[in-house]
Amino acid sequence: MKTIQFWQIIIILFILSSCGSEKKKIYLGADLSYVNEIEGCGAIYRLNGKPIDPFLLFGKKGANIVRVRLWHTPEWTIFSGFKDVEKTIKRAKENNMEVLLDFHYSDTWADPQHQVIPKAWQNIHSLTVLGDSVFQYTYNSLVALSKAGLLPEFVQVGNETNIEIMQQADSMVVDSINWPRNVFLLNRGIEAVREASKTTGKNINIIIHIAQPENAFWWFKKAINSGLTDFDWIGLSYYPMWSKYPFRDLPTAIDSLKKLFMKRVMIVETAYPYTLRNADEAGNILGQEALIPGYPASPEGQLNYLTDLTKLTLKGGGEGVIYWEPAWISSDCKTPWGHGSHWDNATFFDAGNHNEALPAFRFFDKRQYN
Repeated sequence: MKTIQFWQIIIILFILSSCGSEKKKIYLGADLSYVNEIEGCGAIYRLNGKPIDPFLLFGKKGANIVRVRLWHTPEWTIFSGFKDVEKTIKRAKENNMEVLLDFHYSDTWADPQHQVIPKAWQNIHSLTVLGDSVFQYTYNSLVALSKAGLLPEFVQVGNETNIEIMQQADSMVVDSINWPRNVFLLNRGIEAVREASKTTGKNINIIIHIAQPENAFWWFKKAINSGLTDFDWIGLSYYPMWSKYPFRDLPTAIDSLKKLFMKRVMIVETAYPYTLRNADEAGNILGQEALIPGYPASPEGQLNYLTDLTKLTLKGGGEGVIYWEPAWISSDCKTPWGHGSHWDNATFFDAGNHNEALPAFRFFDKRQYN
């Protein structure tokens, strides 16, 4: 009888121990929005000298989430519109990666200095009608993706929305926000995602994305006080060269954001150069000023930055890191600002060695974070 009781106790203790040690999922991923375009311009990605599908490579190396930008109706490019996004999501899901769909609510890049209303909506003067347009566009996009078997697991309602969203291009305001208007439009996007979840029967995580941790404190305080509600995650861009938060202080920022706003936190954009050399005519965005002490512009420096950033994020209670455009390699493609890539020195592929995969892919190995 005593022997039976002893083993019963051991089994109970084992079960309790297993429940207590259950590990929270870590999201490690990449924004691969550029891949279709880059491949269309003839660029080739390589692993061990052989061509490889980049989506296959990222999935094989352990990435579990792909971020994808969506522009409303871009006229200056055939990419990042709905059809291109469908293709990108399909490639991600075929390689067993979840998807974060990033609604820019613009026909072009939306960021802390530019939030230009889509051309299709620029003559709408009624806020109610504009809100309905945001709702229908968001809802219909998600339902269409669901019918194609491509429903994303995460949705960003806006991209780096530090300033007021959906402004007229010729009257952009960057130093003040009409909070009632701003929050009304964001809430309509959020409502659309929730309604799409009900329609499809699948939960979609909602992320609100702000560039640089220091901006998240004042922004979310004002937004929530103005009625922003019902989102799940705070998404952050963290680029040390543009942030007031030193690298080692990042856990403090993340922990404070979680406690203040009771939301989950993920770094949805970051990057670091593996070299300072430029591979083409397009000037690189990340140069010497992007470097931080202890992390040289080298393949190992890039990898160490990413692994340490992830450890710091997790230490602060964050749940993941997504790298911005690790596949934007040099090619014959053009941007509005140059011929080639403005990011070739910060990808995961060595421009000086036929775009061979770099050590940065080891960042996706989750065993080092347990």
